Amino acid sequence: METKTAAVSIRNVTKTFGSVVANDKVNLDIYKGEILSLLGENGSGKTTLMNMLSGIYFPDQGQIFINGKEEVIKSPKDALKLGIGMVHQHFKLIDVLSATENIILGLPGKLNIKEASRTIEDICTKYGFEVNTRQKIYEMSVSQKQTVEIVKVLYRGADILILDEPTAVLTPQETETLFKLLRKMRDDGKAIVIITHKMHEVESLSDRVAVLRDGRYIDSKDTKDTNVEEMTNMMVGHAVTLNIARPDPVDPKPRIEVQGLTVRSEEGVLKLQDVSFTANSGEILGIAGISGSGQKELLEAIAGLQVIESGTINYVEDDGAKELLVGKDPLKIAEMGVSLSFVPEDRLGMGLVGNMDLTDNMMLRSFRSGHTPFTNRKPSKQLAEDVVQNLDVVTPGITTPVRRLSGGNVQKVLVGREIASAPTVLLTAYAVRGLDINSSYTIYDLINEQKKKGVAVIFVGEDLDVMVELCDRILVLCGGQVSGIVDARKTDKNQVGMLMTRVGGTGENE
Repeated sequence: METKTAAVSIRNVTKTFGSVVANDKVNLDIYKGEILSLLGENGSGKTTLMNMLSGIYFPDQGQIFINGKEEVIKSPKDALKLGIGMVHQHFKLIDVLSATENIILGLPGKLNIKEASRTIEDICTKYGFEVNTRQKIYEMSVSQKQTVEIVKVLYRGADILILDEPTAVLTPQETETLFKLLRKMRDDGKAIVIITHKMHEVESLSDRVAVLRDGRYIDSKDTKDTNVEEMTNMMVGHAVTLNIARPDPVDPKPRIEVQGLTVRSEEGVLKLQDVSFTANSGEILGIAGISGSGQKELLEAIAGLQVIESGTINYVEDDGAKELLVGKDPLKIAEMGVSLSFVPEDRLGMGLVGNMDLTDNMMLRSFRSGHTPFTNRKPSKQLAEDVVQNLDVVTPGITTPVRRLSGGNVQKVLVGREIASAPTVLLTAYAVRGLDINSSYTIYDLINEQKKKGVAVIFVGEDLDVMVELCDRILVLCGGQVSGIVDARKTDKNQVGMLMTRVGGTGENE
């Protein structure tokens, strides 16, 4: 039986923020030549624990051993000296600099670009990375930027790599390429930790899983000896049903008709080009595409928040009568039942006010419907309580300012409020971005409930496994154009991934 060597041993580590205990006496080993998936619900302490290992936070108590020796890690610089590198979900690169310049930026001593480029190329050859050392960051795709981030920590001598949500915005093909690279690094003896909510990826990539719950270490298991249900039960603390239902659409009828839609940004950049499709009542239409392919602009155009260069968007009434949405005020469109639930990277930037409590944020949806100068707080208070209960929002109470909630809980409030507004069209983007698996399935159930009520749901998502299971049809955008529209019951994520990278795939065009 092979003996594993611990690259990292975390012993009785505790970290608190005020009265909140983020990590509570955590013990965890990370081994050389291993890919470890660190799992847990939102707020379970995964990122906090890794931030202590990478020098962003300092533990209140406990010990960290690197290669058997106790170390004090007070900064990311200390972590790098010990061979620890973290690749964050949001890249820390300077757009106007080249790959080489970003990789060596901030290193001490006299820097030689040519020599650095040769060393970078040697690293790339060793592991199979593809990096153009002279290319500027702003010219790169998301996966190329991520590659630069990984090469950057390797160049600085990292043998222990931590990746936070590494596949959040990658296509299936890019994800598989990344996994091959990570396996090569593992086989070279490096210790790798990934934080992810995508259970398909946990099963296909990791050698071992470790689970945190409520800041405490629960257990670790070899991936081959467990399954998604068991891992989820460990994360949540009780049995969870993990089936995404997909009821057949009942009497679907056109609700939103988009024809020839073309949109440019304020800077004149073409964002959508000649986009046409129909969204039906009682149906979930998925919108897939590489990040920045026009998903945001498409939903905003339907909601009246985007200036349109050409094309039409019609709202179709139950009797078949059509009403043009282009040029209408966003408030008027919202009153017609078109609800936009967009979960951006900055959740407080779209529709929620951080300093206001949950009740007041619910009132933002309803205050215009009052007939007197005084607003009635009772319905909004009830709605806030319902959202907290139904979505398991972790909050001291509904009078807590939204800015004091964790990102995942802010998101539940945002999505819960939009769904509760009884829309006829629900536009939802990244509804489960950053949410743990249990919360995600709660949101999927809520979206399916809307579908059963006859709502036309347009669902922009990042996880293609989920989209293929949840949606009825999937419209794929590539560079702002429709690459294809496919029947989700008859496709797979690889076909969708191919359509995401080139225009002109075959599908059921309307």
